[in-house]
Amino acid sequence: MDLRYSESENEFRKELREWLAEVLPALPAKPGPHAWDERRAYDTGWQRMLFDAGYAGINWPTAYGGRGASLTEQLIYLEETTRAGAPYVGVNFVGLLHAGPTIMTEASEEQKAAHLPRILRGEEVWCQGFSEPGAGSDLASLSCRAVRDGDEYVVTGQKIWTSFAQVADYCELLVRTDPSSKHKGITWLICPMGLPGMEVRPLRTIVGSSEFSEVFFDDVRVPVTQRVGDENDGWRIAMVTFSFERGTSFISDLVETDRTIGELVKLARRVTRRSATAWDDVALRREVGHLQAEMDALWAMTKRNLAQADRNGVPGVGGSVMKLYYSELLQRLTDVAMRVLGRAGLSREDVGGLESGAFVEERLRSTSFTIAAGSSQIQRNIIAERILGLPKDR
Repeated sequence: MDLRYSESENEFRKELREWLAEVLPALPAKPGPHAWDERRAYDTGWQRMLFDAGYAGINWPTAYGGRGASLTEQLIYLEETTRAGAPYVGVNFVGLLHAGPTIMTEASEEQKAAHLPRILRGEEVWCQGFSEPGAGSDLASLSCRAVRDGDEYVVTGQKIWTSFAQVADYCELLVRTDPSSKHKGITWLICPMGLPGMEVRPLRTIVGSSEFSEVFFDDVRVPVTQRVGDENDGWRIAMVTFSFERGTSFISDLVETDRTIGELVKLARRVTRRSATAWDDVALRREVGHLQAEMDALWAMTKRNLAQADRNGVPGVGGSVMKLYYSELLQRLTDVAMRVLGRAGLSREDVGGLESGAFVEERLRSTSFTIAAGSSQIQRNIIAERILGLPKDR
């Protein structure tokens, strides 16, 4: 695999940089973290701007409103938009990064035509109904059930950690349709939000954010036409969703973390330790150098995963390697930042003129990364069994 960029890819980067430099200064201020209607309008408005400029769905087929470009150009797009400080996908990251690619791969032509163009235009917002209070890392033990009644499924149960459910139009929903089988008794549904019997209850996290919710289903009727794939084939389809979640959706986080390492160096040059700065510590410089080298290696691995996805249409299990390594690397990086900050790391606000609050916030946020999108234990099992060919853990 050639990790270098081609002439046409470099031209795409140049054009994108020029467009971002033109439009970003004119964007309105981002709404507050809990102003959900305003956040939806802001994020979907940005998505529409991308669509109109030809930058929505870089590697999605043109038939569904995408650009039809390579995954490498998608990588360039994510690099440049993150470094320019452009708005992230925001409230519709599930639709754009998880549900949309899964629908593109597994759904019927009617379902693709109904949803993919609307997702790209910012007209549909999605959430993910996978995890349950008793089914997180062991997701296949989920119990939210769906009983078929004619042309409808009657859904009863609960989901948790449902991102942006309070502003979503649809939910990618895993349900139990065969209680006699664990993995082979699950079905993947497109569930419209706001149906009779649904209740959304927001949750607040350790950092004070409120993007997660609990969703309760009390005899909610979902048309059978909203099923993706065959009944009881949902676990296989969920594996496709996970491959996108772990293989490509963390790329913006990688770019942002790479930038954070540079910010950590600037911070260490300002923090004093007796008669010197924290950056004068040789051991610290060596540790930060190792972190940067690991980030560079992780970036090369990401390019490899994208090249595989370009060939096969779906990221491979190498995404589990990337997800595992990145989530633990981020926690080590933020641990180093806390050591540099010392007592300033006890406050979530900037202290003494230092931009310390962002590092504290990132340390708290990083705690979830070894759990979200498949815990580190689950990723190690996947790597051991599906990459290394080791026997399954009893």
